[in-house]
Amino acid sequence: MQIMNKNYRASVSMVYIMTNNEVMNQIIAFYRDMNGMLTFVGSYPTHGRGTGIKEVSTATANDGVDPLTSQGALTLSRDGRFLLAVNAGSHSISSFIITESGIPVLMDVKPSGGAQPNSVDVLGTLVYVSNVGNTANNFSSNISGFHIDDNGHITPIPGSTHSLSTFNAQPAQVLFTPDGSKILVSELTSNHLSVFSVNKDGTVTGPTVNDSYGQGPLGAYFLSSGILLVTEANSNALSSYSFSNDGTLHVISGSVPNGYKTACWVITTRDERFAFITNTLSGTISTYRIDPNGALSVVRHITSTPPGTAPGLPMDVGVSKDGRHFYTLNGNQGTVSVFNIQKDGSLARLQIAAWTNFPYYGSQGLAVL
Repeated sequence: MQIMNKNYRASVSMVYIMTNNEVMNQIIAFYRDMNGMLTFVGSYPTHGRGTGIKEVSTATANDGVDPLTSQGALTLSRDGRFLLAVNAGSHSISSFIITESGIPVLMDVKPSGGAQPNSVDVLGTLVYVSNVGNTANNFSSNISGFHIDDNGHITPIPGSTHSLSTFNAQPAQVLFTPDGSKILVSELTSNHLSVFSVNKDGTVTGPTVNDSYGQGPLGAYFLSSGILLVTEANSNALSSYSFSNDGTLHVISGSVPNGYKTACWVITTRDERFAFITNTLSGTISTYRIDPNGALSVVRHITSTPPGTAPGLPMDVGVSKDGRHFYTLNGNQGTVSVFNIQKDGSLARLQIAAWTNFPYYGSQGLAVL
């Protein structure tokens, strides 16, 4: 069905999270008002299965939090027209078109090109997904490419599936560089940052394998300048790198710790002066200052949920387009913490938004429209 033209944009503001439910994965949609507050709208099946509380590998603690061990499990296209979700339990990816009212309409479900997809990114008509693999069944870690058309249909690109630096490197994020010429994959268990060059036909060449400065590289984020930020779940820190044309990374700030456990997800303010890091097992969010040259320093911290209430373990992150609000998914509750972003990069808690009365484990992925 034809829903829209190329120039279409949603006229509302939304936040989406993913349940990763093992029976039927779902997208949960919230309306976002002008003050950043969220109201539950509905749940929309992906027609694939998540993993529930089951971890995608034995590399991380089987605690039901962060089962996909990834940033980018749920991803909006840069123009806000498409929403892509991974179904790690059924080895597929789902694509949605975002209607004018902000409701996601399922357009396609395709095999992910590997086992246990956990991160997806889209730039223009190109989509890439990372697959954790399954060592027991001899499936290797890889990335695989797709084309997405104007109606949200996805088509596998022949020859685009490519292995990572090792057989079981466990990708944590697949991410296009700002200009789309390369793809970065953070590899949690190999401690590598693999860089692929994107060819004209959508296939990739590589990887150029870089050592992560710290242990357990997980979330990654590119500044508009091309400077790369990477969280380190095992080093409990954030590193910054400059990026060479040949895919080589050069450390700017190496493993700047924030004093909390499991630095996992990262995003910046719109002006790129500050970065927000979720320290999942500590239940905190750290603010880092980013100097113009990419040097990092820790500024302050805040708990994801109010003191005295049930602690939320923050995971996936998002910032509103107007730069005024920060959102994080609490993986042990299935709730979203809403913050106002102050001029000095500090966060003021506004709301804990829920779509169900029952706290649950296993959700993963957050995207802000």
